[in-house]
Amino acid sequence: MRLFAQFYQRTVLAHPLLTLLAFAVVMLLAATQFSQFRLDASAESLVLENDQSLEDYRQMNQRFTASDGFLVVTYAPFTDLFSDDAIATLRSLRDDLAAVRGVSSTNSILNVPLLHSPRMSLSTVEEELLTLDQHDVPLADVRRALLDNPLYPDLLISRDATTTAIQVNLPTPDNYFTLLYQRDGLRNKAREQGLSADEQQTLARVSAEFQALLEAMDAEQARIIREVRGILAQYRDRAEIHLGGVPMIASDMIDFVRNDISTFGVGVLIFIVLTLAFIFREWRWVVAPLLVCLFTVWLMVGYLGWMQWPVTVISSNFVSLLLIMTMSITIHLIVRYREFQHDEPDAPPLDTNWRTVKSMIKPCFYMAITTIVAFGSLTFSGIRPVIDFGWMMTIGIALAFLMAFVVFPALLALLPPPRHERSADEGHAITRHFAVLTERYGNGVLVVSLVLAVIWGVGLSRLTVENSFIDYFKSNTEIHQGMIVIDNKLGGTTPLDIVITDNRTAQDADPFLDECDPFLDDECEEEDNRNTWFTWQKVNQLEQVHNYLNELPESGKVMSVTTTLRLLAQVNGGTPLNAFQLPFIPAMVPDELADLLITPYINDDTGQARFNVRLLESSPDLKRQELLERIQTALVEDLGFSEDQILLTGMTVMYNNMLQSLFDSQIKTLGVVFVAIMVMFLILFRSLLLAVIGILPNLLAAASVLGLLGLLGIPLDMMSITIAAITVGIAVDDTIHYMHRFRVEFARDGDYLATMHRCHSTIGRAMFYTSLTIITGFSILVLSNFIPTIYFGLFTGFAMLMALLGALTLLPRLIILLKPFGPDNVPQPTT
Repeated sequence: MRLFAQFYQRTVLAHPLLTLLAFAVVMLLAATQFSQFRLDASAESLVLENDQSLEDYRQMNQRFTASDGFLVVTYAPFTDLFSDDAIATLRSLRDDLAAVRGVSSTNSILNVPLLHSPRMSLSTVEEELLTLDQHDVPLADVRRALLDNPLYPDLLISRDATTTAIQVNLPTPDNYFTLLYQRDGLRNKAREQGLSADEQQTLARVSAEFQALLEAMDAEQARIIREVRGILAQYRDRAEIHLGGVPMIASDMIDFVRNDISTFGVGVLIFIVLTLAFIFREWRWVVAPLLVCLFTVWLMVGYLGWMQWPVTVISSNFVSLLLIMTMSITIHLIVRYREFQHDEPDAPPLDTNWRTVKSMIKPCFYMAITTIVAFGSLTFSGIRPVIDFGWMMTIGIALAFLMAFVVFPALLALLPPPRHERSADEGHAITRHFAVLTERYGNGVLVVSLVLAVIWGVGLSRLTVENSFIDYFKSNTEIHQGMIVIDNKLGGTTPLDIVITDNRTAQDADPFLDECDPFLDDECEEEDNRNTWFTWQKVNQLEQVHNYLNELPESGKVMSVTTTLRLLAQVNGGTPLNAFQLPFIPAMVPDELADLLITPYINDDTGQARFNVRLLESSPDLKRQELLERIQTALVEDLGFSEDQILLTGMTVMYNNMLQSLFDSQIKTLGVVFVAIMVMFLILFRSLLLAVIGILPNLLAAASVLGLLGLLGIPLDMMSITIAAITVGIAVDDTIHYMHRFRVEFARDGDYLATMHRCHSTIGRAMFYTSLTIITGFSILVLSNFIPTIYFGLFTGFAMLMALLGALTLLPRLIILLKPFGPDNVPQPTT
């Protein structure tokens, strides 16, 4: 340690300019990687690591030619929808959207088959297909045809016939799935068996190509969405128009993330500057910490670009957190420097600088380590963006510690000596009032703490993670408004797929789809004839599933082969198809209708039937986990399917898996975090009693934020669920600094009360300043359009307030009561 101290003095303090020049070179290298820094709001950014649900989702989309890669434009004209002017405006809007480069096709009431004609029958479907685009159909007949059709209401047109939708399809590049499955296959092999040198090179190449493709797709979709919005703006004087769809939500979330990183990063920086200026009233104590914070973020952004770690919705606040954590360390250094300066005003600045570093490096090191442990708990979540966020903050905090003890002292060595004057608030520190409160009402502090612990415990028991995606966005955002319209008028927002696999006795294809006709060919065996969903018994079974799903209060539009059969029954004069007609359905449906009526719901090659349910995101009763369990139970116990026949998939399942995993991993690992922090306390203070005393205020702070969320009925979301770990990581800093200083000060006279008053007037002020900086810094997040970011800012600020109050009241009260440093008036040796 002595050698390290000598090396530090001979380099950083003796040659501060060279030290800063060396960092400048590192910063220039980091700047070369800024172009690789990217944002990600894709489905992969919100799913579990190696989540089978994501693989199921992709497979089902391929098997049933389904996709979420389309935009939805809702159109509600100010006049009657089925008037000539409204239809003309709709056609003009549709044509403008279809002309956008990159749009593959559009679907609307203008081009879908009406399937409504007195002359239409099962044998004349192909000849009698009519569309509004290609045929002169009276608008009253069009209205009746669309509303009477089981497929279109709540999908392309609202049941009150006031709102319709245009589906704007965005193509997926041909090589997307090729690269995806090649990459994932190699990754799986690397985990299970390992890769050869050639395979490792192939994985690196494929991963780079796939990443480049994703970035190109994101850029292309962002351009298309901008152009679409420009077109929609031209029509809003004639209709109420909203834009929705998964690509639009992903694009807007990237914009939110980008805005949160830039705007709130700058905002937090401004708040920090104002706070430092208000507290210290000297330019050096504003400029030096500000530069340290900026350098830290600069290097971290460069590192993330170099590692190609994307910033997601979950990790979008890493800039704000890193600024605040770096500022916290530098404020402790500033306060300690000013204390030494006040005690020995004639001491050379270099000596004061060294004494500050020497006295603060140990508590700050343990502070950094315990904070890293707290953020490290995020790496157990099983969700890649959360894992990355944990590693980002772990590396960032280590970098902040390094910058605070290398760059900050070097800057101080180069700046002009500070004024030798008494601290502006010396003798009038707010923290002195907390010392008086703790001395006079010590038992009251314990009682209030116990009462709060009970209250927060009640709140913890009410915590949930069942929240609505629509509630993530302010009511004035286009995402929120579009979801409301789609929920209320067009059958729901979030897709849920239920896939049922047939129990087949053979794997042969349906004989009615091949050359074998059971009525003409004796070689068709009876058993093989049942290897299709189009049998009387199986169709009835699927209809029961459809009816059950449709009756769920959370369901909007439900589509399945039952929808197709009801439509065909209409075409058949209102008579359902009989057992002899059912096997011929794939052959009797025209090719141009198969992709609309058959392929999305039945795959006879794999023996699977798909039910597509659109959930009502705006429903206050939507509880995803409970809903999924209820559906699974009903299909098994009431409808007679076995569990291995049923697959629930889609965005709903993946999002629910993410939330449930976050809840399980973070709540359960909090205990591990506290144990790890207690170990740190044991190493630092070499006392089990001190470790227990130090952990109690932090337990109360972590319980306060989660308990308050439970009491207010606010569900945990993808960001607020990380607050507990962040709270513990930041709150424990105050505990370490206070207990370390208390031990040092207590050795002077062995008087617990006098030591408490001195600590409150010294380190207590640094704790107050850092907490004030953190709270004000996080408060700017309330200006975000993303509700989880707002909650994150508010509740983290509240947690920091509770942590500060606990460190200035409950912590000293426990120290005075339990006397962990020995009896009064017994001096203890300093360490």
